[in-house]
Amino acid sequence: MKIDKKIIKELTDCLSEFNLTELEYTEKDTKIKVSKNNVSINNQAFQSPNDPSQTKDSKTSKNIISGIEVKSPIIGTAYHAPEPGAKKFVEVGKKIKKGDTVMIVEAMKTMNHVPSTSDGIVKQIIVSDGQPVEFGQVLIVLE
Repeated sequence: MKIDKKIIKELTDCLSEFNLTELEYTEKDTKIKVSKNNVSINNQAFQSPNDPSQTKDSKTSKNIISGIEVKSPIIGTAYHAPEPGAKKFVEVGKKIKKGDTVMIVEAMKTMNHVPSTSDGIVKQIIVSDGQPVEFGQVLIVLE
């Protein structure tokens, strides 16, 4: 069996680009599963020597301003507004109260409103609109 390294490279690039932890690709009788720490092809695991997503994550975490972090309660896709073209829930500099919706995280076609965990002023919005997010990932920072 000849392994197409180009497909594996494209899949690992997608992990970084879309901030995913795992991705699976199937074509005919070939199944490729790529995750941040290993690559599996037909149940054969190969260690990924240089995982670019780990470098990107460490750089991103250094750019986060300190303050009160509002984190994602679930895995899904983050949205800044209730629908495309609508007014955003929060913007940098906006004063919000505990319980105010800061974003929506869509998971399995269900829109989950993410409430602010405390009162404050939005210092930084960490995730972009439409970005996939993990459980516990910082969405915004308050002061």
